[in-house]
Amino acid sequence: MQVQESFKMALNAIRVNKLRSSLTLLGISVGVFSIIGVMTAMGVLQNAIENGLSDLGTNTFQIQKFPTGFFRGNRDQFRNRKDITIDQGEIFATRMTQAKYIGLESWFGSKQVFHNNDKTNPNVSMVGESVDGFPTNNWTIENGRAFTTQEVEYGDYVCVLGKAVVDKLFERGSPIGEEIKVDGHKFKVIGTIESKGSFLGGNQDNFLAIPITTAMNLYGKQRSINIMVQTKDQESYNDIIELSTSILRTIRHVPPGADDDFAIFSNDTLIQQFNDLTFMVKIGTMGIACIALLAAGVGIMNIMLVSVTERIKEIGIRKALGATKTNILSQFLSESVVFSEIGGFIGIVAGSILGNIVAILTSAPAILPWDSSVAILETPFMNFSALGLNFVALVFCSFIGVVFGVYPAWKAANLDPIESLRYE
Repeated sequence: MQVQESFKMALNAIRVNKLRSSLTLLGISVGVFSIIGVMTAMGVLQNAIENGLSDLGTNTFQIQKFPTGFFRGNRDQFRNRKDITIDQGEIFATRMTQAKYIGLESWFGSKQVFHNNDKTNPNVSMVGESVDGFPTNNWTIENGRAFTTQEVEYGDYVCVLGKAVVDKLFERGSPIGEEIKVDGHKFKVIGTIESKGSFLGGNQDNFLAIPITTAMNLYGKQRSINIMVQTKDQESYNDIIELSTSILRTIRHVPPGADDDFAIFSNDTLIQQFNDLTFMVKIGTMGIACIALLAAGVGIMNIMLVSVTERIKEIGIRKALGATKTNILSQFLSESVVFSEIGGFIGIVAGSILGNIVAILTSAPAILPWDSSVAILETPFMNFSALGLNFVALVFCSFIGVVFGVYPAWKAANLDPIESLRYE
């Protein structure tokens, strides 16, 4: 009953003093809003990255010339590395017998694809792939088939299309068996790949794959390829990475003790890099939010002191009717907490809406504040889900209400009842 009464009194204080109360609530709301908004936005992006990083299949890692995020270090150091040649990739594939699949690929920039009188925009990515490149890229054939070993070995002019290219050039019929033209070269369409959808505003289906040998014959072998390795199970994953490193160092004649002249990354690597990139953003946001909440706490103390002054006679009457100091203290303290919680709730709702606007703008899946499966804040010290983050925000608001409401409540509880009754 005490909590319910305090809640009603807090709402009445807001109603009677609309401007003053609104400014006080705004301070709390802004602080919570900044935390929830940024963290929800980060959660949306992280969720999108985790879902979108199906570029590599399960238990798959990729070996390439440049490390991901190589711009952080010395660019020349990585640029001067020797290319991973297709010959080295083929030797690696013959030696790495413990893996389930080993795919070889190389990307050849953006192309314009023609079919009869139809054409795509000049932004279709072309990739040269080996047979095992399909499972390691987590590509599922929707219609037709993938390359055969013979087609890759002989460099046949065949291709497999992504869903976006199919939708652009073959709206009214099946592309299987049709011919397309890229850079003046004709390719026979033998299959299509199931859609992966968009990823952070980009289209993952806007590409076509041709045999890697065909691509090398057309565009030259003076380029670096990627080697994708899929292990048989999760238990052998780390062992296969170590073995792959050893085999490729031997193939590329890396001296003992020297650093690897290639990089290995996986889905987990990219997710970790994203977390590292956003770590300081999260910390900075929390710092700014704490300052905003501190200012809001001062505002709550101010409005509660004003409330005590305006209700001195009411306090005197309550004490005359038998209310104890504890009753008065708990009443005003509860009122302060309720006041703070209302502002916190507004901030959570507004922050969640803002965070999910990011999902709309980036075509990423939205997340809900009560979806505890989505990790929003992950630091070496904290690991909160969306549900946990909102809970912590409300607890922190309660803490602010208590800290900044103690003095006004203590002042009200210690008023002399006789002097309070005389107060005009």
